[in-house]
Amino acid sequence: MIKIAVYGKGGIGKSTTVSNVAAALADKGYKVMQIGCDPKADSTALLRGEAPLATVLSLVRDRQNDFTLAEMVAEGYGGVVCVEAGGPTPGLGCAGRGIAAALDKLEEKGAYAVYQPDVVFYDVLGDVVCGGFSMPMRGGYADKVFIVTSGENMAIHAAANIAVATENFRDRGYAALGGLILNRRNVKNEDEKVRELADDVHTTVVGTLDRSDTVTDAEDLGKTVIEAFPESPMAGQYRALADALLRSCEG
Repeated sequence: MIKIAVYGKGGIGKSTTVSNVAAALADKGYKVMQIGCDPKADSTALLRGEAPLATVLSLVRDRQNDFTLAEMVAEGYGGVVCVEAGGPTPGLGCAGRGIAAALDKLEEKGAYAVYQPDVVFYDVLGDVVCGGFSMPMRGGYADKVFIVTSGENMAIHAAANIAVATENFRDRGYAALGGLILNRRNVKNEDEKVRELADDVHTTVVGTLDRSDTVTDAEDLGKTVIEAFPESPMAGQYRALADALLRSCEG
């Protein structure tokens, strides 16, 4: 089982990226699980279409432990197993603790043993890595952390903070930094700025994604690019990124 945590500044395109990579791997015959670790609970929306999905934390709030593993998941495109951690009641509780509680509940219900995924993605909210937000990095969860960034200053700043946190956690046996994913916003000197960041945090740019209307067009259909426009150049870029992530993890 390959387990990957994907971090990055809010709004940088983590969920779109992870969902398309998950769909690309599913098309190649991999059994994939995607776990959305964000209170908005929208990580897997492009994979699920209209399939409803209760968040883990909403099930815990409403029914304590009186629910099954099957009620926590929905099957999405290509058989991707979709899970959404969810979040606390607004103004009551900590989102980070909610992520930790949701992942504990998945473990308790035997999710990994039952579904036996080849690849698990944790799509993690965050410009910061503390408390429950670091849970997917911990031993037994992700093996590698990848950070999605653009060349925008705030995205670079967030990526640098996440990379430093990942390195600082290494002594605890947490996941290693696998590299950066450049999700282009077409800002000035974007490629150079992200390569410089990679050098600064002693990692590499494992893949790049162009800014493309194809992504927006697919999202308007409620689908991944892989499903909506499988022959498009953008679908090819997502497939190339999926292969690069696997190579990095296997290496």
